[in-house]
Amino acid sequence: MAISAADVKKLRDETGAGMMDCKKALTEANGDFAQAEKILKEMGLAAVAKRQDRATENGRVFVKTGNGKAVVLSLSCETDFVAQNKDFAKLGDDLCTVILEKGYTEINAELEEMVNALIAIIKENMHLVKFVVYDVPADAYASTYIHGDGAVAVLVMLKSDKPEIFKEADVEELAHNLALHAAAFKPQFLDEKAVSKEYEEEQLGIFRKQVESDEKLASKPDQVKEGIVRGKLSKLYKEVCFLDQAYVKDDSKSVKQMLQETGKAHGASLDITAYEVYQAGVSA
Repeated sequence: MAISAADVKKLRDETGAGMMDCKKALTEANGDFAQAEKILKEMGLAAVAKRQDRATENGRVFVKTGNGKAVVLSLSCETDFVAQNKDFAKLGDDLCTVILEKGYTEINAELEEMVNALIAIIKENMHLVKFVVYDVPADAYASTYIHGDGAVAVLVMLKSDKPEIFKEADVEELAHNLALHAAAFKPQFLDEKAVSKEYEEEQLGIFRKQVESDEKLASKPDQVKEGIVRGKLSKLYKEVCFLDQAYVKDDSKSVKQMLQETGKAHGASLDITAYEVYQAGVSA
């Protein structure tokens, strides 16, 4: 039977599939829309399978709060063009919503099916790279920030013994600025306690070699040399540890000092308990 342009357009509007695919499906289904939709789905799933091995080095990241939780999520795709696509952005937001509503903590079949459904329409490989979920209890506050068009997503979890201070303007401003700070400086650890033994030993090894190869220090006692090594490590911590970094809005103070001063002004404790910084296109 003849398939009209109007029928093709109607199926395209309902499914989001390409015009040629819609015409092919309607022709194969003899004009039956329900059957054509089924054929399109089968075509889409087959196309998804073919695209699974194609590299996904672009993408965008998302952060969202709700239901007493917060999620940070990374979604990848093949091209920057698709990363800026409104349907791709909506998919990331929808994934976050489902995760928060259903309490998911790991990638599962439902989430992968949501991704595959858009792959079938856009015809480009995509991948739900990772996500992490945090509880946001009554004594906590989740500060979130998205940089650019989903290039960087940040979550900073704050806690206080007087959670009512999170309604104070200066505390809200500090929380927002801490998220900006994390996006700008991308701290590797929260504080020295969070530094892995392996990382510390690796850095100490590097610094000891630097000291040993410095001719100016050759005559110094071992104790002095080790002191220099430890000094270098302490300086490094101020660069890689969130709480020790110079605060983005006032580099005369550390992040830890800003938290202490702001909390003290309200007669309360104020601490960062956790944070996440996701970058688009980065899987680690």
